[in-house]
Amino acid sequence: MTTSAHPAVSKTDEQWRNELTPEEFAVLRKAGTERPFTGEYWDTMTSGVYACRACGAELFTSKEKFSSHCGWPSFFAPLAEGTVRYVHDNTLGMERIEVRCTACDSHLGHLFKGEGYDTPTDERFCINSISLRLVQDPETAQ
Repeated sequence: MTTSAHPAVSKTDEQWRNELTPEEFAVLRKAGTERPFTGEYWDTMTSGVYACRACGAELFTSKEKFSSHCGWPSFFAPLAEGTVRYVHDNTLGMERIEVRCTACDSHLGHLFKGEGYDTPTDERFCINSISLRLVQDPETAQ
């Protein structure tokens, strides 16, 4: 299940290192993972759009976010078709589907299917908080 496209935002590792914190770089550019229950958005239900922290592309909305109690932000679908891309991930001895930002090819997290969540898709996009930036809905922002 690999979808391929040339990212619209293309930078060298050196450019990314200058723009991102070391923690952001480790996750977004080197496919790291933040520890569960430590990220900024794992339990927030604030209304808004979740954008890629690296390039600002809009990826998910609070309408698709749900409480999975896994320690990372969970969504049952991306904002729109084509905003994320999928890559087979066989690291750590597991079959997983890596989720990347289509615009800049940054690592976001993983997609899990068929876990039995009461959502319209029965899919869980398990996304690192550090990969996202929440842009609050102006009507609900204080």
